[in-house]
Amino acid sequence: MQTQLAPEYQNTPEGQEAEAILRKCVHCGFCTATCPTYQLLGDELDGPRGRIYLIKQVLEGAEPTRKTQLHLDRCLTCRNCETTCPSGVQYGHLVDIGRKIVEDKVPRPLGERTARWALKEGLPSPLFAPAMKAGQAVRGLLPERLRAKVPPRQQAGEWPARSHGRKVLLLEGCVQPAMAPNINHATARVLDAAGIQTLVAREAGCCGAVKFHLNDQEGGLAQMRANIDAWWPYIERGEVECIVMNASGCGVTVKEYGHLLRLDARYAEKAARISGLTRDLSELLPDLVPLLKDRVRPAGRAFAYHPPCTLQHGQKLRGGVERQMAALGFTLRVARTESHLCCGSAGTYSVLNPELSQQLRDRKLRVLGEACSEQPPAAILSANMGCITHLQSGTEIPVRHWVELLDEALLG
Repeated sequence: MQTQLAPEYQNTPEGQEAEAILRKCVHCGFCTATCPTYQLLGDELDGPRGRIYLIKQVLEGAEPTRKTQLHLDRCLTCRNCETTCPSGVQYGHLVDIGRKIVEDKVPRPLGERTARWALKEGLPSPLFAPAMKAGQAVRGLLPERLRAKVPPRQQAGEWPARSHGRKVLLLEGCVQPAMAPNINHATARVLDAAGIQTLVAREAGCCGAVKFHLNDQEGGLAQMRANIDAWWPYIERGEVECIVMNASGCGVTVKEYGHLLRLDARYAEKAARISGLTRDLSELLPDLVPLLKDRVRPAGRAFAYHPPCTLQHGQKLRGGVERQMAALGFTLRVARTESHLCCGSAGTYSVLNPELSQQLRDRKLRVLGEACSEQPPAAILSANMGCITHLQSGTEIPVRHWVELLDEALLG
């Protein structure tokens, strides 16, 4: 796809990157078949191809409007279209560029500005944990929509105290420790059982995705630099073999630090090293299975498994959790249809676009409920905090991280 950038974008990194991405576009439309919002709305402008044309027009000098902004806002950034695309179009990077340009040119109503500010400042804030604790204390009194965002209080269990020669760093995340603390503790216990010690750099915080994808890209980049500073001493000392992510949304972001900070002279090299050392927890499973095989008693019933978009489309990791858990004796079944589609969580999307988000959630829960045909699944498993909370808001079936299941099956 040929484009002629407007003068204001011709010599900017964003314009040059966008132009390179647009050259790969061939207008085939394969992506529309796997786009969740196009599936729901049937509008070309609510699919990747239409959004690409909107961004192209803006880069060529057309003035964006609220309608342009609306169609870009409706994108989940699930990157399903990237998995489908035969030309390798990096749609996720392109939509980040387009959204930021439109955000700078199209004022939002006060209500939208307030909601977005509250999310980008509130979720990574140290005040989030006490606010969540207070919400859990009065959860039964909360309105239904708010109650769905406040999971019941969870016991985390013990963090292992043993030291091992093999060590990894774990990013705790900004909301996960408050909403589901057992996920991090279960991760540490499973790794401990395999002879791997889990370290945490307390100065590390939000991966930067929340601010970056709400168009506060400088704020997001600042959080990324802070994490690199927190992790770098461990890397310099050669103390850890990798940085482990048990939230796939954080994982896909940290794996892109090298790209996002490539023009930062102070951080480019470090960011690339950090991205190269980052592993989703599922990527450790092939190494863990032989070490754990005789130490687990697998649950007998079948479980439904929802692979998050950030795992299967963002990180391009597909099938690993199901295969490796099967090698340990567990039965995880993905939906027979639409396993590739987003559940509607998508970071802050479920808050900012609740109607579309709930339609996608209910659609996902239906196919997950049918994954285990002989009886309902014992639980629905996933690998990202947002997906887990969002799916749980629409079902009585427990929704959990797969590592919690593995942790519970460990023999003492």
